[in-house]
Amino acid sequence: MVLVCIQEKEPMGTAGPLALARELLDYGSGQPFFVLNSDVACQYPLKEMLEFHRARGAEATILVTKVDDPSKYGVVIINEYGQVQQFVEKPKEFVGDKINAGIYCCSPKILDRIELRPTSIEKEVFPHVAADGQLFAFTLGGYWMDVGQPKDYLKGLTLHLDSLNIHNPSALYNTPGVTGNVLVAPSAKIGTGCKIGPDVSIGEGCVIGDGVRLSNCVVMRGCSIGNHSKVDKCIIGWDSKVGSWCRLENHCVLGEDVQVKSELYMNGAVVLPHKEIKESVLQPNIIL
Repeated sequence: MVLVCIQEKEPMGTAGPLALARELLDYGSGQPFFVLNSDVACQYPLKEMLEFHRARGAEATILVTKVDDPSKYGVVIINEYGQVQQFVEKPKEFVGDKINAGIYCCSPKILDRIELRPTSIEKEVFPHVAADGQLFAFTLGGYWMDVGQPKDYLKGLTLHLDSLNIHNPSALYNTPGVTGNVLVAPSAKIGTGCKIGPDVSIGEGCVIGDGVRLSNCVVMRGCSIGNHSKVDKCIIGWDSKVGSWCRLENHCVLGEDVQVKSELYMNGAVVLPHKEIKESVLQPNIIL
């Protein structure tokens, strides 16, 4: 697989970057391509979505998901064939329960509608595609979550682990001391007497000390958690180190390579990368 990164000299919105990548996306094959927002977690039914897109000869297909309270979102109105009829922003009365899930399948001809300037594909491109009868919607089955905020990221983790438990339970970590759904990388090392779960993800190369309590948290690659520390509802960034007898809770977020000294309490702290924490943080705070 070849990865190509294209840098924006200015923010280009959700459509402008496609114009920047035009030569890569439209190279004469006519093959559709996917556009994905990076702050979305779901089951990614890309194969099924592509088949749907091709079967309808669509110019663009939007992944949509059902929500309980559509008044908080922009609703996508579709007909029985999946053709998008209208977009309604935060309706006060019920008009539908499907919203844009942030994943699109597009044919190269959509690039003819996009200028090399900051552009919103949702507000400036899709309405015109819909007016031409070329915009369709594929309904997502299963979970969906916007994970752009720490609390939502952890909720997305819970949904993902629930899905794994249903569709691929052998991928979950199952050993004495584990409660609920837990995902542990094969290279991670877990000490004795730990209580882990529910809803925990431990990345590659992590070292979890003895007697550690982890719940509702993400411990990313290369981290270490010292003996008898407790981490609840937190995100521990890559290569960070939490000392022994620490307590982290209330949606703490540690950036990459953060060092937390032993016997400290952290309450809702957001710590930028490469910082050393030597004192407790008693109230939610951002540490620059």
